[in-house]
Parts: sequence; structure tokens; C-alpha cells
Amino acid sequence: MSSGESADASPEAVRDSTADSERDTIESILGDAIIGHESHHNAEGIVIRADEVVEALSTLREEAGFDHCSCVTAQEYGDRFETIYHLRTYDDPTEELSVVVPTTKDEPVSESATSVYRTAEWHEREAYDLIGIEYSDHPDLRRILLPETWQGHPLSMDYNQTKPQIVALPEHANPLQEDHPAEDDERETMFLNIGPHHPSTHGVLHLETTLDGEAVVDVEPDIGYIHRCEEQMCQNKNYRYQIMPYPDRWDWGGAGLLNEWAYARVIEDLADIDVPEYAQVIRTMSAELSRILSHLLATATYALDVTGEFSATFMYCFRDRDRVQDIVEELTGQRMMFNYFRLGGVVWDVPEPREEFFEDVRALTNDLPRKLDEYHDLLTRNEIFQKRCVDTGELPPDIAKQHGVTGPVARGSGIDYDLRRDDPYGYYDRLDWNVVTEDDCDNYARVLVRLREIEESAAIIDQCVDLLEDWPEDERVCQANVPRTLKPSGECYRAVEGAKGELGIYIRADGTETPARFKIRGPSFSNLSVLSTMAEGEYVPDLVATLGSLDAIMGEVDR
Repeated sequence: MSSGESADASPEAVRDSTADSERDTIESILGDAIIGHESHHNAEGIVIRADEVVEALSTLREEAGFDHCSCVTAQEYGDRFETIYHLRTYDDPTEELSVVVPTTKDEPVSESATSVYRTAEWHEREAYDLIGIEYSDHPDLRRILLPETWQGHPLSMDYNQTKPQIVALPEHANPLQEDHPAEDDERETMFLNIGPHHPSTHGVLHLETTLDGEAVVDVEPDIGYIHRCEEQMCQNKNYRYQIMPYPDRWDWGGAGLLNEWAYARVIEDLADIDVPEYAQVIRTMSAELSRILSHLLATATYALDVTGEFSATFMYCFRDRDRVQDIVEELTGQRMMFNYFRLGGVVWDVPEPREEFFEDVRALTNDLPRKLDEYHDLLTRNEIFQKRCVDTGELPPDIAKQHGVTGPVARGSGIDYDLRRDDPYGYYDRLDWNVVTEDDCDNYARVLVRLREIEESAAIIDQCVDLLEDWPEDERVCQANVPRTLKPSGECYRAVEGAKGELGIYIRADGTETPARFKIRGPSFSNLSVLSTMAEGEYVPDLVATLGSLDAIMGEVDR
């Protein structure tokens, strides 16, 4: 604390002082590039010119340390279009900045941020596809979720929903033809479609792959096959009751409770809702059960990807997932679409008899170390598995950060980034647990991270059970007193540590019962964007192993 600060200064005063200091620093390094300021929850908002994007973001990255472009949100107002770059630092994600770039309605053109943050490449393509903003100097500005022949931009105000669409099927062309000089003409390339209906693509993902012999020289993920307009549906629902069931549907691997928490966190910030401590403990316990469900599924399917056939690992993982699902079903009433979180807490307390429920949970966590040792015998200590995974799918940390990679994929590249610790929420900051990282940056490291994270989740669950067992009966408050109708105002981006990484939601609230803009930052979207860089120069079996190691869920990619 500086000598000028009062020893008994309120937390609000300290935060305001810090925000003023950050604003002065940013203004000093950006100067005239800033044309205005906005008030966003939890983050300073600056407005810059559309032709100053590259220079401003480069300065913020190099001089202010904002090395993580976590999300890009595009939206339309009555008088303008707007792009918001949500910036953070990998070292401290509580250092946040919203960079707002407005454009005119008649000429919605802005500089592309791709040369500064590679992750902006896919995000800006999505903004162009759905909103209609164009980004000059973008390396590949074409639609990403909808077919190239689609007419109009579905989230723009003037979009005609009744207009018929004709989707053409273009002939396959060699994507390397224009990129390689004449001396490469002797290269005999073959275009190979993998998916969209193929077990190794983990859902409706299409990989447009170009091979030179058996080596991968180019791979382009073709997404959008399961785009379900989740953001637009949430924009048509009220905050209090109707949005919460949707987050479960973004990730069908068992991580639904983590997704519910992402929505709860952002609207609780906007509406200034305090969650009771007892409910925070239940949320933390249930979220880690959900994380175990997701990681066990990732391990099971990855064993299939690498071995190519049903194996003991797959069956053991589903055996253990079933035990976890029984507990989660007993708690939430559902095995997949949980809908257990509520704004201000959870829908109900742990089931009665409490002692029996806690015994079941402890039996699960006590048995996990033995089960995990079996997985290590079957996978990580298996020589064939090691040959398939060690030194394949390499992802150096600088490349991972450029693409906005988070979660186990980032931690497998040695990036010590976990929002449960770095931007605390729930009860995580009062429990004893560790962030798991591995430094080898390959497929094998990502498997190790997920298996070790299951151990940490079990440790968190045990501590939550200890707390819940001893919690005084008259203090077991599951929900805050939330108004029946919520009409917040303001803009807020908030994220949680989902099973795949940083799961963030941006909401622009305009004082009505429904969001004016609802943007989902799915971790699988950014993680999948780095696949082409990871797979180049490897073989087709390595490509399959690398894709599986990303643990991408297409419902979270396409939304």
C-alpha cells in the first residue's frame, strides 16, 4: 500500500485507485489513439479508431503485457458497428482491458488484429460471418460457420430471415496451389477429407487435409455443421429463469455445470448478486464432479483415437464415469442437462440422507487413486501409447498464447494459467489444491495434465464434503434473495475455468429483461484454431492423435 493510501481504505476505493492508475498508464502509452472511454464491469474500456487497431494492440501487447486476447465480440447498434477485443494477461487474468473499435453503419471496415493476436483470425471471421464487419488485411476473411454462398449476416439488424438460401457444393481444389512457387510443382499432393462424419473428429467436424505422400502439409478445420444459434436464443430469453438451461448444451461431455457457472458469474456481477457461502461450496464441489466427467470422457475417447479400437481404457473410463454420473444425478436430478445452478446459488441442497450422499462421494474420491493408477498402466506407461504421443502434436507456449489457447491444452505446454486460482471465484481460494502443468508441449503432456487434474478435483471435492458435513444447519442457505425480474444495465465479460479452458460470456445489458448482446467464448473454439499449426509436417495418425488431445467439443465450437 502506498503512503498516500489510508490504512482503512475500503475495497471499492482501492479498486477505483487501481483503475485510475491503469487508465493513466494506458493513456500514456497509447496517447492520441484513444478517442474515448467506456465503463465496463471489471475492466477498463477504451475506444480506439478503426484504422489504429494494429498499432494500438501491438503497443498494449508489448508495453502493457496484454498477451492474451481472450475473446472478440462484435455487435451492431442503431448508429454503428462495434468490435470489442477482451484483453488479459496470462500472468494475471484479473488485469483486463476492453478495447472498443467502432465503425460506421455504411462502411463497417476495421483493421484486423490477426497480425498481433493469431486467435483473432477465427474470431474476426465469425464477426464477419454473423454480424457483417469487414477486417482489412485479414489473411483469410471468409465465412467460418455458414457456407460461403450464404446471403446476409444473421445477427445484423437488417437480416432477412425469410430469404431463401442456396448452398452450392464447390469442387475440391488444392489449397496449396496458390501458396507455393513453381519449383514445388513436383510435389504430389492429395486432398483428403476427414469427417464431418468420422469417429476421429469427435463430432461433426470436417478437416480439409492436404497430404504430400503421408505427411500433412495443410489442414483446415471446417466448422459450423452444428451451429445452433445459441447466442441469439439467449438474447431472446430473460435473465432470471430462461437462459440457465442453455449452457449445459454447449458441452455434452459432462461439463455442463461449469458452463452454468460461467453464465451465473457474469449476470451475478451485472446484477450485483452475492452468493451465500454454503451455495459457493456446493457449486465448487459439483463443478469438480463435472470436470471429472469431462476428463474421463476425454481419456476414454483418446484411447480410441490412438489405439484405433475399443480398449480396456475406454470401458474402464465409462465404468468410472457412471459412478460419477450417479452422484451428479442424485444431486441435480439429471445425468446430462443438469440445470442445477441458479442466479444467486443452486436450486436445492444436497440430497437426504446427507450422510449417505457424502459416503458415496467419499467412496468415489477414495477409490480414484487406484483407478488412476490403472489408467497410467494402460496408457502413460504403455510403450506403444508413448510412441504415438511423445513428441507429436507439439505446441510451444508462445504459439499457444498467440492462439488464445487455455485449459489443459495450455497447461500441457507449461503455461501456468488457471482461472480458479488466478481470478478466484466460488470457494477455490480457500481450499488446498494445485494447478497442474507439464512442460513437454506434446500430446503425451496433455494426457498427463488431464489425469493429474482428476486427482486435484478429487482433493477439492473431499475438502468441500468436509465443509458441508460440518456446516450449521441453520446457515445452509442455497440461494440469495434474487428479484423475480432482473433488468440490469452495463457491459461485462466474465469467465470460469471450464473443462476445456477459459469459458467466458460477454453480456451487454440494456435495462430490459433480455440481453442486448450475448457472446459465448468457448475454449474449444480457440484451442481448435491452432490445429493446423500443430499438425503441419506430421503424419495422418499423428493428426488424429493431435486432434484428440485438444478435446474439442463441437457444440462449444459452433454454439
